[in-house]
Amino acid sequence: MGTDGTRMVYPLRGIVQAGRRAALDLHRRTAIYVGVLITLAVAAAASLVVSGQTLQAPVAVMALAVTAAVAERSSVSVARTMEISISVLPTLIAAVLFGPLAGGVVGAASMLGDPELMSQGSPERAPRLKWASYTSTRFLGGAAMGIAAQGVLNAVPSTLGGLITATLVGALIGELLEAGFSILTGVVRGRGVVATAALHKPLLAHLILIVAPVYAPVVALLAYMYLEFSPWTLALFLVPAIAAQRLYGLYQEQRRLADDLSIANETLERANLQFAGALIATLDARDRYTAGHSAAVAIYSRDIARRMELSEDIQELAYLCGLVHDIGKIGLSPGLLEKPGALTLDERRQMQEHSAIGERILAHVDEYSEIARIVRHHHERIDGQGYPDGLADDEIPLVARIIAVADAYNAMTSDRPYRDAMPSRVARLRLAQAVDSQFDTAAVAAFEAILAGAEEDYRIGERPDFKAFAERVYEDDSGSGLSAVAEVA
Repeated sequence: MGTDGTRMVYPLRGIVQAGRRAALDLHRRTAIYVGVLITLAVAAAASLVVSGQTLQAPVAVMALAVTAAVAERSSVSVARTMEISISVLPTLIAAVLFGPLAGGVVGAASMLGDPELMSQGSPERAPRLKWASYTSTRFLGGAAMGIAAQGVLNAVPSTLGGLITATLVGALIGELLEAGFSILTGVVRGRGVVATAALHKPLLAHLILIVAPVYAPVVALLAYMYLEFSPWTLALFLVPAIAAQRLYGLYQEQRRLADDLSIANETLERANLQFAGALIATLDARDRYTAGHSAAVAIYSRDIARRMELSEDIQELAYLCGLVHDIGKIGLSPGLLEKPGALTLDERRQMQEHSAIGERILAHVDEYSEIARIVRHHHERIDGQGYPDGLADDEIPLVARIIAVADAYNAMTSDRPYRDAMPSRVARLRLAQAVDSQFDTAAVAAFEAILAGAEEDYRIGERPDFKAFAERVYEDDSGSGLSAVAEVA
């Protein structure tokens, strides 16, 4: 009740309290379930002892228990909800050779190698309910394997064929029990029968595809060799098997790291393109006449590199460098880019500074060091008469030579404030005339081969992807381009 006598309701408190009640109910239900499992395991062990079962060959059983724990420690994740290990092999061997009590002991001992238990240091500090439930079900599964296998061996001779049959029956019984316990655990945890069964489809596939054709013959052969030759035959298989499982685990980890690296590289590549897009949108917003020029140069450069049969990495580099090749024009004096007439000598010298300015801008980005170098040299000439450093021939980076061809062609076939666009055939002729003086011969030849078979909208830079950045910049009514720059960034 409030101070004025009015009843007040707090919905959030009710939601929190309901959540707490649900969590308490789940914990209580889980604790009861684990208690039942422990009781069943203890009762099964007591029944086996009372019925006269003993631990035959205790040294061999202990060795199998240690092997199972080591194998469990090195379990390998094969899916989001499933891990595999060879810990079932020592359990199955113990069940077939030494009976249900040995199978149950080895199965339970395998949980001593559980990674969560080992990471916490002791069962008391580990997730106790989980550890207790799995230990109990492993004991019950191992004991069931032993009962089933011994039942078959009592009915058939202990030949290799009989051992294979006994092992197969024991393996199927044990794996079915494990699948059943897993589904039951999911139901207790509140997932429902259908959802839990669907979640454990990989476990059932594992049961059908691996246990029957692989585990049974291998374990039967080991059991036969143990009985007919020497107990040391177990070590001849189990040690290499654990090593093989460990190697497979390392392989899986390497694959995961490789996948993570691939994702990181893809993310970095997208970030590079977004960064370049933001820079070019800023430049295009300043100069409507050259809007879309950078996108066209990028596409032409990439296509030339592909025609020259350069690697995909070089093709991507050519595209990215083409996008940002003129970014240094941002640093030029106001009005210089928009001047409608011819430039004076002083203005031309200022304009030539844009490649060096572009390098300084891009050099501040660690991943753009190579791009910055290419941007600096995209106006160099084969005869050494270019700028800013007067490099010649192979001194000029290959991608810079490619961009020089694409840049010159698009500039000639685009409208500018001081002239109209040239026809494609005229621009191509001028490129051919400047081979070995201004432009790289191989780059011009590759570009000519592309243009000869291209559609007209490609030749004049009017294809939709050529104007992508321009459309983003000028799609707002104000024409300022600021909203588009923010969108691209």
